[in-house]
Amino acid sequence: MYRLTIRTRAGNATTIAVALLILIGLALPAVAPRSAIQDLFFILTMLTLAQLWNLLAGYGGLISVGQQAFVGIGAYAMFAGVILLGWNPVVAILFGGLAAFLLAIPFAYLAFRLQGAYFAIGTWVLAEVTRLLVAQWKTLGGGTGTSLPREATSAILGTDTIRALFGVRDAAARDILAYWLALVLVVAVTGGIYWLLRSRLGLALAAVRDNVDAAGSVGVDTGRLKWAVFLIAAVATGLTGGLVFMQTARISPDAAFALTDWTAYVIFIVVIGGIGTIEGPVIGVLVLFALRAALADYGSWYLMTLGVLAIAVMLFAPKGLWGLISARTGLHLFPVRRRLTGPKIEGGN
Repeated sequence: MYRLTIRTRAGNATTIAVALLILIGLALPAVAPRSAIQDLFFILTMLTLAQLWNLLAGYGGLISVGQQAFVGIGAYAMFAGVILLGWNPVVAILFGGLAAFLLAIPFAYLAFRLQGAYFAIGTWVLAEVTRLLVAQWKTLGGGTGTSLPREATSAILGTDTIRALFGVRDAAARDILAYWLALVLVVAVTGGIYWLLRSRLGLALAAVRDNVDAAGSVGVDTGRLKWAVFLIAAVATGLTGGLVFMQTARISPDAAFALTDWTAYVIFIVVIGGIGTIEGPVIGVLVLFALRAALADYGSWYLMTLGVLAIAVMLFAPKGLWGLISARTGLHLFPVRRRLTGPKIEGGN
């Protein structure tokens, strides 16, 4: 008897390994120094942004160069919730997701009228317009930015418990809380994307990416699917932006809407690791972190190294580092392709 399946032995082993890593990650603040927690926070938040951009570009065929708009608006909405409405910063992060959703509606309406390279450039222009408009918001510091009030940062939900549990100061407690929230967010985003790709919607999304006209001809509502993916990515990106700037407790338009920090690095992660795979961004973010740690003191050489490495990978490994590994080993840690199994058809990895 033959049947269609997605499961593989490697995929089952990965599920167990990921569950163990999550448990270890939750317990890590008990033994890890504050610097390690901050580094892990950077890795987790960048991985979240990379998975979301990969969902757009690698699976939806939407090459956006304006995702920094949603990071920035999510961060500023979080600050507005705290400073103007008196909300707790953790609650205000949710306001960042809502603000990103509201921004994404006109953003998508305008950008979806463009195709290919024009879409990419259009998203960047819209992000710059958003940055210029937010820079006029005098209540939140205008072009120079502002900081979270001291009374707000010292009363963040959960920090009292963390201080008592680990015997740390306010700033360290805030770092641990932000790290835990980042861990929850990256698991939710990656798990949600993985579930989506294994569903019928994932098949439809792949069809839209490969050929919009062909997908439409077999009944896929291409317009609605693109809207859904874009809005979902915007909301999660806004939540990430709010979380990042809750941890830093300081914001400015140039920092919140930085093209390099929130889009260029993210694209680098996905391209290096392997676009169109769950595993690719994981490898890519580790490569970025290693290069950042090794070359951060070398100024422009750091950015030049990233550029040269990206070009080399695109030339010699177009599918990224994970694509190279997968092609040689046949390994798929997060399998999404359906395959036929039966009496004479054995399971893959």
